[in-house]
Amino acid sequence: MQAKLSLKNKVSFSVRSPQAHHSLMEGMRLLAPTLVLVALMATSCVSKRKYVSATDTVDRLRADSTAMAAEDHALRTQLYGLQDYAKLTADELEQRKSELSATQAELKTKAQRMDELDRRLNAQNEAMDRLRKKVSDALINFKAEDLSVTLKDGKVYVTLSEQLLFASGSAKVDPKGKEALSKLADVLRANSDISVMVEGHTDTIPIRTSNFKDNWDLSTARATSIVRMLTDTYTVPAQRVQASGRGEYMPIASNATTEGRAKNRRTEIILVPKLDELFEIVGSGPASTKPKTP
Repeated sequence: MQAKLSLKNKVSFSVRSPQAHHSLMEGMRLLAPTLVLVALMATSCVSKRKYVSATDTVDRLRADSTAMAAEDHALRTQLYGLQDYAKLTADELEQRKSELSATQAELKTKAQRMDELDRRLNAQNEAMDRLRKKVSDALINFKAEDLSVTLKDGKVYVTLSEQLLFASGSAKVDPKGKEALSKLADVLRANSDISVMVEGHTDTIPIRTSNFKDNWDLSTARATSIVRMLTDTYTVPAQRVQASGRGEYMPIASNATTEGRAKNRRTEIILVPKLDELFEIVGSGPASTKPKTP
């Protein structure tokens, strides 16, 4: 209690005393610069730390900005490259699509042509088989060993033996042979779209006479005699008929036996359909109406 009263008295005294008040104010005046200096120094330390920290932050930001700029440049370059590549790829893709479409269209056209070719080949084979039957019916009265009619490779082969057509070593057609050729000519005139190849064949037994130098000469003369009879006597148009001598070089049996040699001495009359339309389908142009040598 006394201590509180003493302090109160001191305070009261200091307030009331002018000298004390003056001394207090003077002391505060002298102390103020020091306090300001201390405050400034404290503020200066804080500001310096903030400045250094800010400077470091700016440096980091600058470094980050530089790195980001470099990365952005790299990404843009990559992006532009990808865009160019994508454009190139897209162009190539369109080109491939165009080429594929053209190829598919070509394949479709070829498939259609092949279907049409197959259809016409089937129709032609059927027509040639009907022709074979007509020829067989026309020659039905002749012996099988003297004459045969077969369909092979889309052509009708009429094979006539030597004994039906010629005497040995001769190219003059016998009466029985003329009869067979007459009946065959009737069928040929009724089928104007058929071309005719006449081929003469012999065996390997050599021949040398005043009329024929060898088997080739004999086979050619026999084929020519039949062609002349078909065209001159039986009025088959000459432009449809062609003669060819094969000699001994296309045997159908062994020449080592009598029977084999007899089979090889023959004349083949080959009936060939026109191939113009078929060649046009496959794009090879029109074919000759005359048969070609096998």
